[in-house]
This record gives sequence, structure tokens and C-alpha cells, in this order.
Amino acid sequence: MGDISKTLPLARSSVQSAHELIKPHIHRTPVLTCKTLNDLASTPQTPESLIGTPFEGQTPARPRINFFFKCENYQRIGAFKSRGAFHALARLGDEEVKNGVVTHSSGNHAQALALAARTRGIPAYIVMPTISTPSKIAATKGYGAEVIFSGSTSEEREAVVEEVIERTGAVLVPPYDHPNIILGQGTMALEMEEQVREMVRGESGLSVHGGGDEGGGVDGARNGEIGNGDSNSTTNAHHTHTPGRLDAVIAPCGGGGMLSGIATALHGTGTLVFGAEPAFQGADDCRRSLANLASSTSTSTSSSPQRITSVKTLTIADGLRTPVGGIPWSVISSGYGPNSNSNTNSSPDSKPPKKVHGVYSVTETQILAAMRLVLERMKVVVEPSAVVGLAVALFDEGFRGVVEREGKGGVEREGKGVVQREGKVDDGWDLGVVLSGGNTSVEALASLFGGAGRGTGEGVGKGKGMGMEKEERVEGKVGLDGGREVENVAG
Repeated sequence: MGDISKTLPLARSSVQSAHELIKPHIHRTPVLTCKTLNDLASTPQTPESLIGTPFEGQTPARPRINFFFKCENYQRIGAFKSRGAFHALARLGDEEVKNGVVTHSSGNHAQALALAARTRGIPAYIVMPTISTPSKIAATKGYGAEVIFSGSTSEEREAVVEEVIERTGAVLVPPYDHPNIILGQGTMALEMEEQVREMVRGESGLSVHGGGDEGGGVDGARNGEIGNGDSNSTTNAHHTHTPGRLDAVIAPCGGGGMLSGIATALHGTGTLVFGAEPAFQGADDCRRSLANLASSTSTSTSSSPQRITSVKTLTIADGLRTPVGGIPWSVISSGYGPNSNSNTNSSPDSKPPKKVHGVYSVTETQILAAMRLVLERMKVVVEPSAVVGLAVALFDEGFRGVVEREGKGGVEREGKGVVQREGKVDDGWDLGVVLSGGNTSVEALASLFGGAGRGTGEGVGKGKGMGMEKEERVEGKVGLDGGREVENVAG
């Protein structure tokens, strides 16, 4: 998709430029709050609920969290992907796109690029694995794209994409591994920080820092439109509170385009950024890659494990079945590992500041529990991939412990440096949570929650009560021949 060296740098100013470019084509999606979910997240888990988890035997964390949900399920095509697709096409000249565009995607990027291409008046060719959900296939066709099916391995998919390019001359617009995609996705963070600031200015009780519970949101939703990862979670930016500024944002991570875009947009603002992944069948490649990097030594050789590049998972979070791309990884991994400092004149112990302060993973059961809460308490329809960040905040004791420590102030140590934390004791965090999409169907929801014993919320911390672990995935067959193999399926 053109010469990457000629794209704008991955910087906040570039995200602002991207936002101005795509504003006519996207929705300014609302930010919602929910007091019930604030209360649930701010209540310690029981020791019994941690039995059988990595946190068994630990004293449950006691964080205080107020949520601000950025509802990208209300974005055009029902997911955040419209931002990156419209921005990528806006940066391409007429001569470059005269033969159309092509991509590979299991659904959301497919729909986004199809819509952006239709708006531009050019053809779109979408290679979709047969594992894609029927509703996403139908929607992609509905936007006028030509859908070509492939198997679900990267080799099969890339072969079909090459065939399409040879046949049509279309230009490839990747789902996440390109600066223009990253910058487009980051625009949601600009909106979110502005919306939260406006909300808290109008009703200070929405913030944990604002005093009082009377404004803490309502069941249903308040419209704001006017480790898992514990080894990766130490912060290294002076974090003082400004009224209306989010303490942190957590977002899903598949290919990493959205997470790296948000991290780029918020870098230097004082808002920390975290990622969330499903753990099922190794879908938490980013968390594990960061752990590999953080545990490597200065004497490690080039053969030492770093970024994991292959993921074979059938997690119900079907938009997160792909590994982090190389360009998003360069943002997400910044500040990790012993050799990350590019300034050769600096102390060997110094590192560039982290842009992503940790990535955490959750079980299928926890994803379903979070999804049920959003459906029933906020009355908001989301797909499983959308709620992994909320699930981390509710159930991951590593992340919850970070919120407790950071919210109380004090001293956080990283290497030989000492990072001062400020704020009133027990202030807690205002946490932005990205609900990334809502492209599901009544049939899919019935399959997810219709089984006996599912969705009860019983024992969600240790993965009981929903019976998902040993059951077949509900999102269709894998492979053109019906084989049960899947690899690196982009959302």
C-alpha cells in the first residue's frame, strides 16, 4: 500500500491529522458509563473465586474503578475498523486505487474497507476465511464487495490475495500492519479524551477523583456524546491527576492496529495504555511476546524469542485470532527489554518511555461473563472481542493490583529508577474501556448463552459456570475442506 517511508510518523500530531481527514466519514461514537459495573469492578473478588487460577492464594486486590466506555460498536459498519480503512484510502491517490483495493479479513476490516471503497467509487475484493461469521460475510457483500473465500491459514489466505492482485491489479490495504491504519484507529482516543473531559466538567461525580457517588452513572448507560500481564505492568511516566483526564485506557489487541494507534495518540498525555487479549489456545501472543522481551538479557542472541508470529486459536473473540503485526509491535514493545534504548550515549539502564504499560489475558468464561454484563446491565450489544478489556478489569488480579497500587499513590520501581505516584489515598482510576465492535447476531448470542449452565456468573474468576472450555467454537467451520485448522485470522 505505497511506500511506508512516505507515511506520516507514528505521533500524536499525525493521529490528529488523520482525524481531520476522516471526520466526514465516521461517527463520533458515544462514551457511556454504568454505576453497576463501577461497583462490581471496585468490589474485591472472593478468595474462593480465585481457586484454580494463577492468583490462587493471593489476597484479592481492592481497586476503585470508574469506567468510561468508548462504544465503537456504534461506529459505521459496527466496529472501529472504519477509522483505519477510511484513513488508508484517503492517503491513496486516484491512480493508485483505479483498479480497486483488496484485503483479507474475517469480518470487521472486510466490511470497513468495502464501505470505504464504495464511498470512493472503486471496487473492493475481500478474501475471507470460511470461519467468518455468516452475518459478517453478508454485510461485506452488502457493501458491494466481491468476497472470495479461502482457507484459514496464512499460507492459503496470502495465496488467494496474490491471485486477486494478479487478476485485478487491486492494491492491498492490510487489516492492521500499516502506519495509515494505525493512525486512523488512534483517532478514537482523541475523541474519548475530549468526551470524558466534557462529561466530568459537567458532572464531577462521574470521576473517582470528583467526589461523591451521586453522579457515578446509572444502570443502563449515560450518554457522553456532548497476566497474566503482571510482569509487563510497571509504569514509567510521572502520573499526576488532571480533572477530566483518564488515568488509563484498556483496549483489545489482535493485530495491534487499534492498541498501537491509541498508544500513539495518548503518548505523553499522562494517560496510561493497556492491552487485553483472550488466552484460549495461545491467543495471548502479545502478552507472551512482551514477557519474552522483558525476560531477555543483554547477552541474548538474535535467536532469542521475541514477537510471536503465528497464532492458531478458535477463541470466541473471533476478531482477535491473529498475532500482532510488525509495525504495531514496534509501538507496543517500546520501552521493554534491555536493548530498547536507541540513544547510544545514554546509560545502559535507561529506556525510552513505554507507550503500552502492560497486556493481560482472560479466559473464554470471563469474556462471556463480561459480555453478559454489558448486554444486561448497560443494554448495549457487543461481540465477544469487544469486552476483553472489561473482563481484564473485572477478573485479572494482576491488572486490578496495578489499579489499587497506582490509585493509592506511592512509589513504583522499575529497574534502578524510582517513579513517583501522586494522588489522594484510595482515589482509584478513571478507566477508559474500548468496546471495539458489535457485529454479532441473535443466532450467535443464542449459541453463546443458550447452553445449560452458561452465563450464570457463578465462579467466573476461576472459569466455572459457563461450560465453554471443552465445547466446539460456534463461529463456523475452519478451512475450505472443513478441517479444524486456523492460523493468523485477521478481524
